[in-house]
Amino acid sequence: MGVINCSPESFYRDSYIPAGRVHDRALAMRDAGADMIDLGARSTAPGSPPISVDEEAARVDAALSELDGTGITVSVDTRHPEVLAVCLRHDIHAVNDISGLADERYARAVADSGLPVFAMASFKEPGDAVGLAATQKALGMVVSRCARLGIDEYVLDPAIGRWGPGWASEDDWELCRNFSSFLDFGRPVLVAVSRKTFLGDLLGRQPEDRLAGTLALTTMLVAAGAAIVRSHDVAETADLLRVYAKMGEA
Repeated sequence: MGVINCSPESFYRDSYIPAGRVHDRALAMRDAGADMIDLGARSTAPGSPPISVDEEAARVDAALSELDGTGITVSVDTRHPEVLAVCLRHDIHAVNDISGLADERYARAVADSGLPVFAMASFKEPGDAVGLAATQKALGMVVSRCARLGIDEYVLDPAIGRWGPGWASEDDWELCRNFSSFLDFGRPVLVAVSRKTFLGDLLGRQPEDRLAGTLALTTMLVAAGAAIVRSHDVAETADLLRVYAKMGEA
């Protein structure tokens, strides 16, 4: 899953793709090995400046207009039903909800869309499940929400990353060390650690210099059972996965 951010506020500036360049970047990611593009237009990093729902919708509308007819599989990363309504006018194939379908109005809109869902561990807000026990409990709630809403196709995201002031780097490392426990829910699990803060805290590096650490950790999390890798660096991650698969051959 290659990441395209249409938000200049994003924590990793190299991931920002302005209008007019989304088409070319998405094609390049596909050619480099991406099976899917995850497109978002609002930064969720702590301290990011807020934008209106209308601004998010306008950014997404412009970006998706560049991808219509390309045949690229697209997931849209949003939490707002108004934005999802705009997305549904285009060729999209999945929804990425970092609030884990906790908002009833949005959850209903997602369910009505009939699209597969990437659902992050959340009680009410992204990042409110801090630590392993809370994450497992929140994922259980996500599974229950999907069952209640009649959503059969969904992937779980254990929410690795600093989502709010209550998080510490060691919380993320705890989730990584226990990643295989998230397979107990019987659903595919997404790994999304690309260039995140806890890697920078360990290595003393800014987002631009966290690729090696990201790839090292990604290898271990794939070994622990991750089914999908969300990455800013598609070519490097695709190489990693090819080598990993080759080593697993009998």
